[in-house]
Amino acid sequence: MFRWIAIGLLAIVVFATGAWGYQEHQEKNEILVQAENNYQRAFHDLSYEMDLLHDKIGTTLAMNTKERISPQLIEIWRLTSEAQSDVGQLPLVLMPFNKTEEFLSDIGDFSYRASVRNLEQEPLTDDEINTLNELYQTAGDIKNELRKVQHAVLEENLRWMDVQLALASEDEPMDNTIIDGFETVEETLGGYSESNLSASLTGISNETHEFKFINGKKISESKVEERIRELFDLDQDIDLTVAKSGDGATIPMYSASFEKGNEHGYVDISIKGGHPLSFMLNREIKDKKLSLNDAQLEAEKFLEKNGFENMEMFQSSQYDHVGVFQFLYQQDDVRIYPDKLQMKVALDNGEILGFIGTDFYRNHIERKIEEPTLSIDEAKEKVNTSVVIQDQHLAIVDDSGMEEVLAYAFLGTKDNETFRIFINAMSGEEIHVEKLKTAEAKWNVD
Repeated sequence: MFRWIAIGLLAIVVFATGAWGYQEHQEKNEILVQAENNYQRAFHDLSYEMDLLHDKIGTTLAMNTKERISPQLIEIWRLTSEAQSDVGQLPLVLMPFNKTEEFLSDIGDFSYRASVRNLEQEPLTDDEINTLNELYQTAGDIKNELRKVQHAVLEENLRWMDVQLALASEDEPMDNTIIDGFETVEETLGGYSESNLSASLTGISNETHEFKFINGKKISESKVEERIRELFDLDQDIDLTVAKSGDGATIPMYSASFEKGNEHGYVDISIKGGHPLSFMLNREIKDKKLSLNDAQLEAEKFLEKNGFENMEMFQSSQYDHVGVFQFLYQQDDVRIYPDKLQMKVALDNGEILGFIGTDFYRNHIERKIEEPTLSIDEAKEKVNTSVVIQDQHLAIVDDSGMEEVLAYAFLGTKDNETFRIFINAMSGEEIHVEKLKTAEAKWNVD
């Protein structure tokens, strides 16, 4: 009898130990997934911000109104702060990355010093214009190298946790595509430390506010799994790893990841209402079978299915075998730029590969839109005369003070470059100018 009692107790201990070990394993996996998602997000944000930084510097060089150059320089300062923050979130602490950080710091310092003075009385000097041109070229070089790393990350499904392990290892040689790519970025800036720009920065943070369009009841983790399976058409046998955001998050959300054959998915869903805030699918894109227009129709079907109404496609691009689209909410024939959605669609089968809805959820409300004071012809007179206007429309945009204003948006060309120029429909002030991207090269690392 004693023997059977002992065996029973031993079985209970073994079972309890196994259950505890399994729980520990699951919790460890959730932490690893959360860390990987954070690394992925920081890196893709960094790549995006370097794109923006390059464009903003180019736009400053194309500006006509001195009053608008100062806010543009402040925007450049803000972007450098965000880019530095994203660099700090990547597992590169054991790897020298000082030249890139120095470059970002110098851009921030230069743009700050130029923006705080009265440019009407003390305009940019020829030397400062030359400096801006130099920064523009260097930012373009960094952008291109980061795009090559980004291409490799997406093409080969590389993991940042492997970078962390490679950097921490003292025995193994650091043979890692991501590390090699970042070392190339540093080499690109090899002579930059000899620049005559000073290297000090006290950055500013991006102004944010509560998400206005997050509504509905809080959903449980099981409901999130149902939502994700419905969103991506996932069978029950496909494992989902779900982690909840920590305290202090801008918006409480669930972050999840999954593997479906050769496809890897990452998604963020709000706890309140279960809204898909963003997602990314990584897989090999096969030969193109769909046109850009076909892909746009697939994107519109997705928006309609998920309850996004009155969305107007205002910009599309094709990069290799992927269509990239930006949609704006439209109210009374006025395009609302703060209410923006971005999507990526595969041109081999029309699958939605990417979605970013955070701007829409942060800003979307029904607005009271006043009649413009200026006519469209009066607004055109405020545009640089060297820009050939191709298209125009009314829009709601954010000014330099992050206040929404009614504006005329003009699409025009200058020196083989395309720009979108916003003129305040009430005052005639040039709000801002942005340079639009052309078709991109293939970012192979070969």
